[in-house]
Amino acid sequence: VQLVESGGGLVQAGGSLRLSCAASGSTLSINAMGWYRQAPGKQRELVAAIISDGKMTNYADSVKGRFTISRDNAENTMYLQMNSLKPEDTAVYYCFGTIATTGLYWGQGTQVTVSS
Repeated sequence: VQLVESGGGLVQAGGSLRLSCAASGSTLSINAMGWYRQAPGKQRELVAAIISDGKMTNYADSVKGRFTISRDNAENTMYLQMNSLKPEDTAVYYCFGTIATTGLYWGQGTQVTVSS
């Protein structure tokens, strides 16, 4: 499985961005997908996750009500809609996918910078 993120960039506080994660390869085997982020000097943290049928999602408390995760299985793409962005959301965002038999896969990361 290969995962490629896009959609990062620079935005002012209060603005919005939508990240995309396009999957290729054994996409039918992907169970859960989601997003982690890592800010400079901080540990990587889970931002949001979604299971294969899209019916269950999970969010970090810090992004609840502002971020929405979704996936389009027909397009093999996952999205993270980020609204009301704050400077503390600045980080490199990584998408991941899990396959029960082979483990965890990562994208290369996309930078999100929120200016105050």
